[in-house]
Amino acid sequence: MNDLLQAGLENLDLDATPSLCSACLTYVELLNKWNKTYNLTAIKQPEEMLTRHVLDSLSVYPYIKGNYCIDVGTGAGLPGLILAIAQPARHWVLLDSNQKKLRFIQHVKAKLNIKNVDIVHARVESFQPDDTYDSVICRAYTSLHDFYLSCRHLVKVGGELLAMKAELSEEELSAVKSLVNSVVIKKLTVPNIEATRSLVIMSD
Repeated sequence: MNDLLQAGLENLDLDATPSLCSACLTYVELLNKWNKTYNLTAIKQPEEMLTRHVLDSLSVYPYIKGNYCIDVGTGAGLPGLILAIAQPARHWVLLDSNQKKLRFIQHVKAKLNIKNVDIVHARVESFQPDDTYDSVICRAYTSLHDFYLSCRHLVKVGGELLAMKAELSEEELSAVKSLVNSVVIKKLTVPNIEATRSLVIMSD
């Protein structure tokens, strides 16, 4: 597992430090353990969790901007918790309406002594933070159109909405291009995953 992780990090041009590798492997170990009881993810094998969750989350590392970020519909902490581990200088808010998944994140946060994460139990539409965010990201959350409409109140002036997408249709893109000033698509390459991955970056 450690060799797989180190190779993946190097493929992503990230420094495979002992602390990052240890934290990522502990996350996978805890996710695998909790998943057997709480069904946090459909992926059952630790190696697949490492590739499809951890490395997939880290593939957007270069595109996160600013110091104050939020992961909307974070689920088991993807991608926000993994990015927070890899980017300790950034502060992350992890938001979800599923209490069971947030309990898992709280456990990981305590186990790894993560200081730069706040956990929020709320629906995004009703969440009114004290301050807005430089980067608002989601992974497999909803359509681009709905993501923009439900999350635009969270974005700081000059900030960005980032949507991680597996499949991206022209119809979905067209629906959101009429709402925002800028839509940029970045192709993501995730080690050991051949399927198409894209990051859609939206800003006003």
